[in-house]
Amino acid sequence: MVAQQKKTIVPKTKEISVYTTADSTNLRLTLTDKLYFTAAEQPVETEISVFVAPQKTFQTFMGIGGAITDASAEVFAKLSPAKQAELLTAYYNKDNGIGYSLLRTSIHSSDFSSGSYTYIAEGDKELKTFSIAHDQQFRIPMIKRAIQIAGGKLLLYASPWSPPSFMKSNGTMLQGGTLLPQFYQAWANYYVKFVKAYEKEGMPIWGITIQNEPMATQKWESCLFTAATERDFLKKYLGPTMQKGGLGSKKIVVWDHNRDLMNQRANVIFDDPEASKYAWGMGFHWYETWAGEQPMFDNVRKVREAYPTKNLLFTEGCVERFDAKKYQFWGNAERYGISMINDFNNGTVGWTDWNILLDENGGPNHKGNFCFAPIHADSKTGELIYTPSYYYIGHFSKFIRPNAKRVSTASSRSNLLSTSFVNTDGKMVTIVMNQSSKKITYNLVVGNEKSVVTILPHAIQTLVY
Repeated sequence: MVAQQKKTIVPKTKEISVYTTADSTNLRLTLTDKLYFTAAEQPVETEISVFVAPQKTFQTFMGIGGAITDASAEVFAKLSPAKQAELLTAYYNKDNGIGYSLLRTSIHSSDFSSGSYTYIAEGDKELKTFSIAHDQQFRIPMIKRAIQIAGGKLLLYASPWSPPSFMKSNGTMLQGGTLLPQFYQAWANYYVKFVKAYEKEGMPIWGITIQNEPMATQKWESCLFTAATERDFLKKYLGPTMQKGGLGSKKIVVWDHNRDLMNQRANVIFDDPEASKYAWGMGFHWYETWAGEQPMFDNVRKVREAYPTKNLLFTEGCVERFDAKKYQFWGNAERYGISMINDFNNGTVGWTDWNILLDENGGPNHKGNFCFAPIHADSKTGELIYTPSYYYIGHFSKFIRPNAKRVSTASSRSNLLSTSFVNTDGKMVTIVMNQSSKKITYNLVVGNEKSVVTILPHAIQTLVY
């Protein structure tokens, strides 16, 4: 009797959906390919490859989003109802938009407001006049609608640009200055009042940053905190006051400034046990390039290595010096792609763009600090202008969902940048960015399987499998 051979069942190979945005084309988050995996062999040096090791996972992804500032809300209020709905869908709907899940806002005014204001009468150190009525005109209605479009939940956090004038050494909210010691407690109370007022309006606050850009003297709202003064304010005033106010579960984020000095700030605050216990982690921005040098991506990794129990959150970035002739300038979008890939690969858990919407002048900004947003509104025509940056951000935010885990990913050539995440539903997401002017064919090698992929010049791809 001849033994029956068992029939070998060959599993259907996994499909890869490829979405592309590319310069000098009409491709914008466009499904451009359906590919399949085959068995991987040893790649050779003449091939270009992106290696993904799904079993090696790192930080848990928190989300991606942008800021609803006074400027964004004021421009939004002038749009037609149809354009308002279009904008909110474009950002906050994950099926028909790019699925933002984070939202930053300011505690009273920033430069991206039509003027300086606070929530109290000048000189009211008891905060008896505290009211968020100003925000109820434009900002709060927009935030509430964004939360609704996002499915009823957005991770919302807030940052102050300056304490009220009377609390400061220079007597003005502008031009830097410092918080006077006699107002440390009053200012700590102010954060508690803000959080409770916003939450009473039905907007849960995830956390706060202590001070936006605490080492920058700006012509707009700004306030200086050395590492030591931020540490002491956190451990003696803000941390205990948040706890006493029943807000001990809210996250407190330190620094909220550029990558250049973040390591020194981490050393001073996180090495102090009393301060560190109140700090969820560190926020950072990308403007260290003001000095004419390159972004300091490695500093993010060094903080992560030194303080592995602390979280890293990108809290602000935008393209400075608005110029309407550069709406479609591809380099602006690539700046986003380069930063997001590097920051995530270095341990960042979330990434927050600056204004989600500005007008055709890059404002309003009461100090003339006009900048780009991913989407602009032309107040003369009522139209929305989508920049390439919107689509580059979308290659991450639409596909990587909260609670995903970053997965080990590496490229064999420097002109391809890449990062990967695995979502909670098991779907893998690999983002590949081609910084070069050449079309590149590469191997996507995932474990012991591979697929051959082509990416256009100056393009970004999201591969979902």
